[in-house]
Amino acid sequence: MFDVNVAVVLIISLLVLVALGVHIAIALGVTSALGIFLVTGGNFNVVQKMLANTAYEALRAYEFAVIPLFMLMGEFIGKSGAVTDVYKGINRGLRRIPGRLAVATVLGNAIFSFVTGVSIASAAAFSRIAYPEMKRYGYDQGFALGAVAGSSCLGMLIPPSVLMIVWGLLTEKSIGQIFLAGVLPGFLLVTLFILYVLGSALLRPEVVGGGRDASRELETEDMDVDTKAVWTSAIGIAAVVIAVLGGIWFGFFTPTEGAGAGAFIGLVLGLAKGMRLREMFDAILSVGRTSAPILLLLVTAALYSRTLAMTGVTNAIQDVFLGSGMAPWMIIGVMVLIWFVLGMVIDSISIMLLTVTIFEPIAVNLGYDPIAFAIVGIIAIEAGLLTPPFGLLVYTVKAAIQDDAVSIVEIFKSSTPYWIVMLIGMVLIAAFPQIATYLPSLLF
Repeated sequence: MFDVNVAVVLIISLLVLVALGVHIAIALGVTSALGIFLVTGGNFNVVQKMLANTAYEALRAYEFAVIPLFMLMGEFIGKSGAVTDVYKGINRGLRRIPGRLAVATVLGNAIFSFVTGVSIASAAAFSRIAYPEMKRYGYDQGFALGAVAGSSCLGMLIPPSVLMIVWGLLTEKSIGQIFLAGVLPGFLLVTLFILYVLGSALLRPEVVGGGRDASRELETEDMDVDTKAVWTSAIGIAAVVIAVLGGIWFGFFTPTEGAGAGAFIGLVLGLAKGMRLREMFDAILSVGRTSAPILLLLVTAALYSRTLAMTGVTNAIQDVFLGSGMAPWMIIGVMVLIWFVLGMVIDSISIMLLTVTIFEPIAVNLGYDPIAFAIVGIIAIEAGLLTPPFGLLVYTVKAAIQDDAVSIVEIFKSSTPYWIVMLIGMVLIAAFPQIATYLPSLLF
């Protein structure tokens, strides 16, 4: 039964805590405990039992191991230097294409996305790999940084993606299906990003270092690229993608087992490429520092979802949307707008934890395919990583390049075209959900 007073207290308390800068996990936990306390008439024993049961059920779930294992796989491969080798190989292969360094950055990010589920890792890596090269060959620094930050968003759309895993856990949908649904939309965004880069290179050659001596540039690259290392790294990364994602999609093992296999293959590749013991331990510690807060967030989000259900808030919000008289596309548009606004102030996973369990049932009731809606939502939420003032990817790039001559405003401005391209891709998938549902329909 819907209790309007409790609902108001629940929502306002959460908003106030977030506005005060309280960590989202603590805000969700405190608000949930308060809501349960009010609904049960001040029975603190029920609050304790709900907290304990939710934490136990969440943490013992087999699927929760997916996140740290996939992140560990990405860390091992990142430490191996394989990504740098493949980027150099792509760059060399595209030497006759205008704006090839930026195109190579987009393609490199797409490939790296298949072995890491975190956009921040892509942004940090390519800020150090691609930006110095583009700067060396006279690229406009804003255009170069925009290419790095914008294409890093692919890390959350191309599987394996942390956002996809979180969406699957929250909505109890197949993680394997969501992974597969992200492949064609990911390729769509890659294509649109490359078209933007090529268009910019043809219309404004000065932004891609126009006028440089191409023959000298090619000669320098030929000396720098180790062909054997490129092929070794490319084969290693391909083996990881085929073994892990192929194994999940064709039913040889579950996403959790696939993540474990991927972490092991990543470790083997890293050791084969000369990863030292210290780097291996650094990778493990880095994953622990990153994944532990995410798991805590998932526990408190599960508690918050139960609290919303107990107070009737979820059903009330759904009734407001469905009874508003708006067309289905308008309701989806409002959801996307909410995601965009939230993306300006909080991170992607927090946005997902706050909204997905409310929005997803509404979309399904409107007749949208839940898998296609998941991809639309992930793109919309991911776009928030490029929007001011929070823009986590932008701040990651700024921190990674360590160049005082580059301002945050410049990176935000240069990333805007990629945000627009993501919006176009999202509209296309919403209008033609088959882009997302075609591959899952073949295997599931």
